[in-house]
Order: sequence, then C-alpha cells, then structure tokens
Amino acid sequence: MTVENSDITMGALFQNRFIRTILLSVFLLQIGIWVRNYSILLYVIEKTNEDPVAISLISVAEFAPIFLFSFIGGTFADRWRPKRTMIWCDLLSALSILVVLLTLMFASWKVIFFATLVSSILSQFSQPSGMKLFKLHVKEELVQMGMSMYQTIFALFMILGPIIGTFVFQQYGISVAIAIMGLAFLLSAATLAFLPPDPENEENTHKPTLMDDIKAGFSYVWNNRALTLLGGSFAACGMALGLTQPLTVFLVTERLGLPKEQLQWLMAAFGIGMILGGVLTAALARKSPPQFLLAVGLVVSAMGFLAMGLSEYLWLTLTIQFISGLFMPCIHIGINTMILQNTEAAFIGRVNGILNPMFMGTMIISMSASGWLKENFPLETIYQSAAMLFIVAALTLIPLFKQAPSGYQKEEDM
Repeated sequence: MTVENSDITMGALFQNRFIRTILLSVFLLQIGIWVRNYSILLYVIEKTNEDPVAISLISVAEFAPIFLFSFIGGTFADRWRPKRTMIWCDLLSALSILVVLLTLMFASWKVIFFATLVSSILSQFSQPSGMKLFKLHVKEELVQMGMSMYQTIFALFMILGPIIGTFVFQQYGISVAIAIMGLAFLLSAATLAFLPPDPENEENTHKPTLMDDIKAGFSYVWNNRALTLLGGSFAACGMALGLTQPLTVFLVTERLGLPKEQLQWLMAAFGIGMILGGVLTAALARKSPPQFLLAVGLVVSAMGFLAMGLSEYLWLTLTIQFISGLFMPCIHIGINTMILQNTEAAFIGRVNGILNPMFMGTMIISMSASGWLKENFPLETIYQSAAMLFIVAALTLIPLFKQAPSGYQKEEDM
C-alpha cells in the first residue's frame, strides 16, 4: 500500500475526532499521574524522614500491578468494549482517590499507597483498550504520527510533571494534591465520552475461552525466537531500572548534596532530551534496523548510569540525564518496531502482555531489594551494577543482528 506524503499532515491528524479526544484524555491523565507520583513521594519522604525502604515501596505499589495484571488486561482488551472499559477505569480510579482522601482524614497516612496501587491496576485494562481504539479509528497512514503525538505528551510531562507535582504538594499539601488527582481522572472519563461508539460485538459460537487465549499467547512467544530474546533483554533492563528507580532522589541528596526537591530538574533534563531525541530517532528509524536502535539506546543508558553514580556535580549530572533522554527514544522505537515486525496482528495485545510483565517482574524484584542494598552498599556501586545489566541486555540482542526481521526488508522495497 502506497501512501502519499502529502496526505500525512498534522492537519489531517487533528481532523480525526478520536485523535483529538484521546490526546486530551491522556493530557488530563498525565496531570493526575504526575501530581500523584510526586506528591506521594514527597509526602512519604516527609513522613518517614527519607526512609529508603518506604520510598522503594511507593515504586512497588506503582509497578507491581503492571507485572500482575498486564497480560490479563491485554487479553480482555479484545473481549470488552474498549471505550466503555476506558471510561469505567477512569471513574473507578477517581472513586479510589476519593476513598483515600476520606480515609486519610481519619486513619493512618500509610493508606496513601492505596491510591497508587488501584490506579496502576486499572491502567492495565485501560491502556490496551486505548491501543485497540487506535486501530479502530485511525487510518493506517496516520497511526505512526498519532502515536508520535501520544508519546510526545508523555515526554512533555517528563519536564512539566515533576514541576507540577512538587509545586502542588509544597503549596497546598497532600489533601489538595489527592483532590486534583481525582478531578483529573473524572475529567478524563468525561472527555472519553465523546469518542465514537464502540462497535457491537459479533456473535461467535466458537469464541475461545479466556484460558485458550492465554495458552495461545504464551505458546506464540515461546516459539518465536526473536520475541524470546527480546524478553531476555527486557528482563535485564527491568532489573537495572528497578535497582535505581527508587534511589534517584539520593543522587540529589547524597551525591550532589542538594535538597530533595531538586530532583525535578534531573527529570526535566531527561524529558527535554527525550523530546529532541524523538525527532532525531524518527529520522534514523527509516535507515536503521530496530535491533540496532535498541542496542545503541541500551549501551548509552549503561554509560549514563555509570556516570550518574559517580558524578558529584549538578551540571554534569544534568548533562548525563539529557544525553540519556536523547537516546531513550531509540529504546522505545526499537522495542515497539521489533514487536510489530515479529508478531501477527492477532497476538499483539498478548505479546505486549507477556513481555511487559517480564520487564516489570524483574524490575519489582530488584526494586524491592533496592532499599536494603542502599543501606548496605554505596550508591555508586548500585548504579555500576545497573550499568552492567544494561550491557547484558544489549548483548542478548546479538543473535538478532544475524537475521533481518520480518517486515524490515519489505519496508525497504516499498
């Protein structure tokens, strides 16, 4: 199928009712999510006097549901009506926030973990439904640009999110922060109501059971060498990120000797790098195979983690964060392209649902141990270990360089 470049314009993209609606919904959700992430982080730091174990538990509450519910959510995305699923998930997230706000007034502050846990669980059902809606309502030639805009919002909030979250907590406290979270989820649900109606499910007397779908998904990944190797790379990446994710604040407080609130500038530098890197990587993606992009991103990440663990200067740490962000789109685009090239359309949701838990499972294991490791080992040693794991992830991809992924050569011939 040949698509004229003149048809692929930003104007054509925003003429699509679905694109306009889903991008506004994602924008609102990102406000709620980043206010949640940073207000809860700063609140727990304040309540526990910077206890590393308590801080690591925040990340466990955020990422554990991805490991436990990702595959189930991906499977149900093809069984439930996607628009209805997304709206109900936002409404239930808002309800859980209200429960937390009420409970916080009369019970222990530790109930704050519940807000992160519930919204993270519900997102595992909402996100794959959103991907299904992309396929239903966006023309094939506009999907790549639409997903680019979708990812740009996430990158933008890498800059704005920490600033917004920190400002809300410092100025108004945890109760107002929680109220803003709930309002953001409600507004997102109201926005999604303007999506086109869900298509009616066709009657199928031979519809496979949920267990049949689950077994077929695991069998498909196990028998696909490229996906199996990619899963091994995912596992090593997850373990590396899990070691460091809860401890980033200590780069600021220990290595740099600055107040914990300065963490937002590290995230901002990373986000600026991601936005610029997205533009550069999009240009490179047409000429470079996805396994090359992914390997480059992993190697640069390894060098970045090694340098951040050693840096004692703010300007150097910010520069490293920027460069790491610059190459992060190589990882995202490489992973997504490899999955698409090596997976049949009927298994996309389940393949994502299997590979993501492999990433999150190892991430949660190392994340759970990060607090203990921080108490027993120097911070730079932990970051050096994470760098080595990124190298292992890159080495796992070597067998894939010996074969052209299905779809890549076809793209060259078009």
